[in-house]
Amino acid sequence: MKKTFFATKTRRFVALAALLVVAAGVWLVWSAQRSEQHQRHEALVCALPAQPAGAKHPGMVWVPGGILALGDTVYPEEAPIRQIAVDGFWLDRTEVTNDEFAAFVKATAYTTVAERLVDAKAHPDLPADMLVPGAVVFISPTSVSGQGSPTKWWRYVQGADWRHPGGPGTSIEGRGAFAVVNVTIEDAQAYARWKGAMLPSEAQWEWAARGAKNQALPEHEQPAQANTWQGLFPVVNSADDGFVGLAPVGCFAPNALGLFDMIGNAWELTRDAYTPSHAVLVSQNVEDPEPAGARPSAGGAVAQHVIKGGSFLCAPNYCMRYRAGARQGQEDDLPVSHVGFRTLRLAPAP
Repeated sequence: MKKTFFATKTRRFVALAALLVVAAGVWLVWSAQRSEQHQRHEALVCALPAQPAGAKHPGMVWVPGGILALGDTVYPEEAPIRQIAVDGFWLDRTEVTNDEFAAFVKATAYTTVAERLVDAKAHPDLPADMLVPGAVVFISPTSVSGQGSPTKWWRYVQGADWRHPGGPGTSIEGRGAFAVVNVTIEDAQAYARWKGAMLPSEAQWEWAARGAKNQALPEHEQPAQANTWQGLFPVVNSADDGFVGLAPVGCFAPNALGLFDMIGNAWELTRDAYTPSHAVLVSQNVEDPEPAGARPSAGGAVAQHVIKGGSFLCAPNYCMRYRAGARQGQEDDLPVSHVGFRTLRLAPAP
C-alpha cells in the first residue's frame, strides 16, 4: 500500500530532482508569497447552471453512446489505443462534493477507510505510525533540502480523512462545494450503492470526458479550463487559474456535454481494476460486485483501480495526465488528498 505508493513516486521524481534544487532557491520565496495571495481570494463556491425543471436525474447529464478510441500515446500504460463500444448512460455533472458525501455518512453512519486502523496482516512491513488511521497528503516543499525526495512532499498524515483533508488541523467547514477527497474505491462504491448508482468504467469515463466524440487524439497542451498546476512542480505554483490546491466543483467551463472538472481538480476513481496497459479490457457495463477493501493482487500487493483525469498537481514538467486518455493506478486501500470520484447510472435516455 503506502510503500508501493512512495516507491512509485520516487521513480517518477528522480529525473526531476536536480532541476528542482536549482529552481527552488530562486523561486521558493516568490512562490510562497504568490500562493498566499491567491489563497486569500480563492472561491469557496462556484455557481452551477440551473437544470430544467423536472430533470429526470437531477445533478446528472445524459451521455449518448458511441465508439471510443480508448487511450493515448504519452505514457506506456495508455496504450494500445482500442476501439470500444460504449452504451449511453447518466453521469454526475460534477465530482461528488463534501456536502453530498456528508449526507451519505449521516444517513448510514459509514466510516471511511482513512478513519479505520490499517490491516497489519495485509501490510506486515509498515511501521506502527503508518498503521493508525490517516491518509497520504501532498505538502508543498518549504526548503531546498529534500527537493529530490517525494517522501518529503507526500506524507502519511495521522488523522487525515475526508473531513480533515490535510490532517487534524484542517477542516472542510465552509467547503461543502469542494470535491470530497481522501476516499478509496471501497468508500466510493459504498456511496454509489447508497445513491442507487455505480462508478463509471474507465471507458465510460473517458468517453464522457471526450464529450461523446470519437475524435482524433487532442493536443497534449495544458488545458486552460481546468484546475491544474501552473509553474514548475513542486516548487512554483503561480495559481493563474485562481487556485493553489483543490477547487470547488464547477469553477471551470464544462465540456460539450455539460460535465464539469472531468480534467484536473481531483483524480476520479473508476470501477475498473488497473492493468499496466489496455491489452486486456474488462466489461464496460458490469459493476464490480466485490467491495474492494485491501484484497491482494496476483503478485501479493494490494490491488489497484484505474483513476482518470489528473488533478490540481498535474503540470507540464510532471504528470501531464490532464488528458482524457491518461490513466493511473490507485491502491485500493490508500486514501490520498487528490483523489475523488463521481457516479454513473444506467437508465434510459431522456
